[in-house]
Amino acid sequence: MDELIARALVGSLLLAAMLGPLGSFVVWRRMAYFGDTIAHSALLGVALSLMSAGALPMTAAIFLVAIFVAFILSRYARDTRFHTDTLLGILAHSALALGLVLVALNRDVQVDVDAFLFGDVLAMDWADVVVLAALALVVVAVLKSQWRTLLMTTIDPAIAQVEGINVARQQLILTVLLAAVIAVAIKITGVLLITALLVIPAASARILANTPAQMAALASGVGMLSVAGGLFASLRLDAPSGPMMVVVAALIFVICSLVKWR
Repeated sequence: MDELIARALVGSLLLAAMLGPLGSFVVWRRMAYFGDTIAHSALLGVALSLMSAGALPMTAAIFLVAIFVAFILSRYARDTRFHTDTLLGILAHSALALGLVLVALNRDVQVDVDAFLFGDVLAMDWADVVVLAALALVVVAVLKSQWRTLLMTTIDPAIAQVEGINVARQQLILTVLLAAVIAVAIKITGVLLITALLVIPAASARILANTPAQMAALASGVGMLSVAGGLFASLRLDAPSGPMMVVVAALIFVICSLVKWR
């Protein structure tokens, strides 16, 4: 049991550390629904992996579907007949519904859909932790090298374009990072909760931070506190770990709001 908890805790902390700076960019760019759409499409990736009978690894399938959904969104976002939130709603719910249907039709493999919807952090093994650690190193390295350009693109894309920054390339980098993290995070938080852990800690950090770098660091700290507190609270109360992590994150946000207001 101690090893089970240790794996879950280490994996959750690694995930929260990555979600902090990424969530900050999501909040700055008002991309919460974008992250939600990518997360909802993850179940379609799960279904395609099951249909391939193991030929396509689940994490790879989720990542590919997420990138495809992001491409579709960028392609049709130029259509002036629809607002972006309308397209996000169509893509998110269509991908989720199609994934549920395909999983239900795949009767050769019995799948616990709830585990993918709400996550099961205790199901992690050390291989998952190693993948999270490797991805965390990649995310930190990319954000460190692209921090200035990503920040300029976020603040004012037009000025960034004038400065010679490839705005589309920066958008692609952020999208790929989000898709990769969401693909490996499904086992921990599930499809329906990943956006909450992406947005709520960053929103809490925004209340307290004075600079973008400070906000990104605080978001990671708040996220790590949320997942650790949620994990131990779920064990204590015999409650689902993923939802409990989100509850703790929401409580921290309320506390931060009250402290700032006072």
